[in-house]
Amino acid sequence: MNYHPVVIEGMSGYDLRNPTQVSEQVTERLLHHWVSKPPIKPLLILTQGDPLEASGISAITPLVAQSLGVPRGLVYLDEYIADYHWPDADRRGMIFEVPYSALLDQLEHHMPGIANQIALAIDEQIKEKNRARAIQGKDLLKDYYRDFALLQEVTKGACSKLCDEITVIHTSAEIPPFSVASFYTVGLKLGLVNPDNMVAYLASEAR
Repeated sequence: MNYHPVVIEGMSGYDLRNPTQVSEQVTERLLHHWVSKPPIKPLLILTQGDPLEASGISAITPLVAQSLGVPRGLVYLDEYIADYHWPDADRRGMIFEVPYSALLDQLEHHMPGIANQIALAIDEQIKEKNRARAIQGKDLLKDYYRDFALLQEVTKGACSKLCDEITVIHTSAEIPPFSVASFYTVGLKLGLVNPDNMVAYLASEAR
């Protein structure tokens, strides 16, 4: 793939912060990161099927793309996994769309056995999170968390391998422990994402 993928991860519509202000911070942090580690290929912001909302990740991502003047691409769950995911996704300004299964196949081709490793690692994290939630008197995580955690980590791992470069940034300095974004540690532990390619959202600069 002749692009430098940029993956922005964060909370959905329950993030009530001003998306314009958050997008400005994300853009600033990306530009700062690329001063010392400039992308070789053209930038492409990858989205992961989030439906359009007034706040949160789906509101922030297009603003960052607009600020950087770069296109977006969509990775979505196959119909057999979540039949609502592609129809509900915000597809404005997308220059291509690719199903999760295609990226999973590519990743498995480059790293045989990795699909099972990712699934096992996510399952273990779900168990740990559910134990913590039980102690706090909270309900278990919904089943779809597993699907979207897989989508998130496979997207980053496959694109990193296919493009030989990637940048990942979160929209918050603190990742909620029971969010899908919190599963980013799986990709780090399995070597799917190089920590040097992750950009911090600095709390001191948050607006």
